[in-house]
Amino acid sequence: MEQMIAIDTADGPMQAFVALPDTTDRAAALVVVQEAFGVNRHIKNVCRRIAAAGYAAFAPELFHRLGDGVDLPYDDLAKVMPAFVTLTNDTLLTDVTAALAATRAHPRVDAARVGVIGFCVGGFTAFLTAEKTDVAASVVFYGGGIVHERPGIALKPLLDDVDGIASPMLLVFGGEDQSIPGADIDAIQERLANAGKAHTIVVMPAAGHGFACDERAAFHQPSNDDAWRITFEWLNRHLRETPHG
Repeated sequence: MEQMIAIDTADGPMQAFVALPDTTDRAAALVVVQEAFGVNRHIKNVCRRIAAAGYAAFAPELFHRLGDGVDLPYDDLAKVMPAFVTLTNDTLLTDVTAALAATRAHPRVDAARVGVIGFCVGGFTAFLTAEKTDVAASVVFYGGGIVHERPGIALKPLLDDVDGIASPMLLVFGGEDQSIPGADIDAIQERLANAGKAHTIVVMPAAGHGFACDERAAFHQPSNDDAWRITFEWLNRHLRETPHG
């Protein structure tokens, strides 16, 4: 089942796309955090993939302060940046916290088994969510800006706050991602390991940034398929098998 729902936030209502699994049981769930392009066809298809695997999926519209249904083109960054630069750590946390609450309150969801998965800026948001909320598990796909501040972008790096992480995290990167070099991945690994945080880092050697999006030129089918296999195996261990609350 698919539907759009409205979620209350401190900055007004936020629409979210919801895809539910074909079961009458209360399911584990994921808040699915968009790329910089909106809750578009790709993100809705990600939600459908997650629902087909037995999880409920909730994708909040992070650009709701600019209007409902913001859908930006992959091939025209000049149209993307005015929306992207409005995002801050605080607004992302406001939105994902509200999305987590709405997901947990849904009658088809087991509130004790709600995680987050995000892509690109959504990956950054998933890392932030792990640090600042009691989310049960987090999956970070090629989250940029975690290590270094980026010029002209309001988002602040996250490595100084990893002590707040209290649940397992899976991080998936592309070995050919020019925007997230190996040195950044190494820095994330070192910081999480030194802090004693449960985490798994996977690097897909032939993949670039955005490799899991079939709407982008960077899409790499073998890496995408392998990354999703790893992701669902990891989620089944860390989220689906968590005891009911």
